[in-house]
Amino acid sequence: MAASAPLWTPQALAEATGGTLAPAITGVSIDTRTLQPGDAFFAIRGDNSDGHAYVGKAAEAGAALCVVERGRAGEMPAGVPLLAVDDVLGALEAAGRAARARSQARIVGVTGSVGKTTTKEALLLALGADGPTHASAASYNNHWGVPLSLARLPAGSAYGVFELGMNHAGEITPLTRMVRPHVAVITTIEPVHIAQFPSIEAIADAKAEIFLGVEPGGAAVLNRDNPHFDRLAAAAQAAGIATIIGFGESPEAQARLVSHALQPNGATATADILGETVSFKVGLPGRHIIQNMLAVLAAAKLAGADLALAALALASFGPPPGRGVRTRLAVKGGLALLIDESYNANPASMRAALAVLAGMPVSGRGRRIAVLGDMLELGPQGDVMHAGLAPATAGIDLVFCAGPLMRSLWETLPESRRGAWAPDAAALLPQVAERLRAEDVVTVKGSNGSRMGVLARALAERFKPSADLLAAETPE
Repeated sequence: MAASAPLWTPQALAEATGGTLAPAITGVSIDTRTLQPGDAFFAIRGDNSDGHAYVGKAAEAGAALCVVERGRAGEMPAGVPLLAVDDVLGALEAAGRAARARSQARIVGVTGSVGKTTTKEALLLALGADGPTHASAASYNNHWGVPLSLARLPAGSAYGVFELGMNHAGEITPLTRMVRPHVAVITTIEPVHIAQFPSIEAIADAKAEIFLGVEPGGAAVLNRDNPHFDRLAAAAQAAGIATIIGFGESPEAQARLVSHALQPNGATATADILGETVSFKVGLPGRHIIQNMLAVLAAAKLAGADLALAALALASFGPPPGRGVRTRLAVKGGLALLIDESYNANPASMRAALAVLAGMPVSGRGRRIAVLGDMLELGPQGDVMHAGLAPATAGIDLVFCAGPLMRSLWETLPESRRGAWAPDAAALLPQVAERLRAEDVVTVKGSNGSRMGVLARALAERFKPSADLLAAETPE
């Protein structure tokens, strides 16, 4: 007997009755640990787990429905609302493209070797001062993070900001064609993931793939002080982008730094942004931070936002987790300061973090201390690149190193600057903890795989100060 046609589809019945389909979908998730009631749960297959194994947990957490593979729908727990599809990741991508298609928001895409997430977060703040703004969460910049971030784009957003990452050629092309930015920002080009590329020029070419998705009439915002500017500008022109804006200190930059002053906890600057003079403050220290804020302001103006509001908003910009967050430590004799830069590392970001540390004021017997882990994915030149950091430690009192690659830096340092070396972060932790004293300023930095974030969190937990101690230090 042939199967009968359905009496009603849910959508048809809702239209006929004037009702509203329930449950409403209020969010999109791929992780039951962060899923909120009303989310649609996409059971994607990850590198280490299969989302289908968590459908029951998603339902218990209040998922509105679970998107699963058609062939596995029968395996799912009874009573769980399901949307069966041929490919779950493909469905997430389709949802992201649909969200982008219905949106009237002005979209900014951000990539680059260093500073992507910081720039994305600053854009969220700057554009958010002008209208409702959506941005990628955390560093959701890969083949699942970008469509997930797009699928979460509210229909009423005025602006959207999306981070695009890669560690191989060809990875940004499909991402930018989903995002379809009106403004494409490349923060800088450095030898990051160089182990996967024949040259730094090849890295520039891979980052330039972002231009392939730029909407007609869109713009590119590029680092005018970076030696690969001309290569990137040529790629933008080849992709049909007529508006190419350089940012930096170069006299040829259209988003040009006029003057700046660095403070221990931030910076102030005056800049010429596409012919408009603007002054701004930012709650993060470092010359490299100011550089990226020029890109933020240029992109905001190109996206149609009010430049004055965008500049004013930057005053409240603080560091994302692992990118300069500051924590007081209760150590021998008083308090020390921990600067957590552990999110990731490469030669450029390592030098920038060391420069910030070297400029930090210390009092009493306080010292500037760097706790450094291996920079990964640098290829056969990794040892040389680590040893090459030695000049950047000139303003540092003590350097602690973890990992086989950091051994090259350790052996290059003068005896007076050596704190300790250990094969990994866990082995280094007790040696760092033993040496800390009041008024020290300690920066922790390394690639994710070097586990320096674990070390930083362990220091913060071990030396957590009491409320009374913090209050005693804070002036009224």
